[in-house]
Amino acid sequence: MATVELRFSALPEHVRTARLVAAAVARRAGVDEAVLDEVRLAVGEACTRAVGLHQSSGVTEPVRVALIEDEKQFSIEVGDEAPRAAPGDRAPGASAGAGVDLEAEGEDEMGLAVISGLVDDVEVTAGASGGLIRMSWPTAPVPLLP
Repeated sequence: MATVELRFSALPEHVRTARLVAAAVARRAGVDEAVLDEVRLAVGEACTRAVGLHQSSGVTEPVRVALIEDEKQFSIEVGDEAPRAAPGDRAPGASAGAGVDLEAEGEDEMGLAVISGLVDDVEVTAGASGGLIRMSWPTAPVPLLP
């Protein structure tokens, strides 16, 4: 199992680099050429989401991206350090005036919907210490050059 790890400051200009690296590693891992645009878009959405969460929460830690090559699948994990309360932890009737940013929540949900539409195998977790989006694609063996 080979892993490439990226860490970058939560700035929008670094998302493009993460997309390019993810596509290059996915290609080398044997992800079908027709799926590489989906990989690029999904990583872009996940990284943009993480950058936004870091910026809105005032988190200075870097965004984490792990590109994991297994025998028959390629996985990408995008992690953030932005704390989030579980859905049941919010006070009933809480509104934007009570510290809940409804616009940011809507953008967050839209980003997750886009990722879910692009990736068949996606898992999202979030809690007090941050969140993680794990996405996976099948791979085909890459033929060795003579």
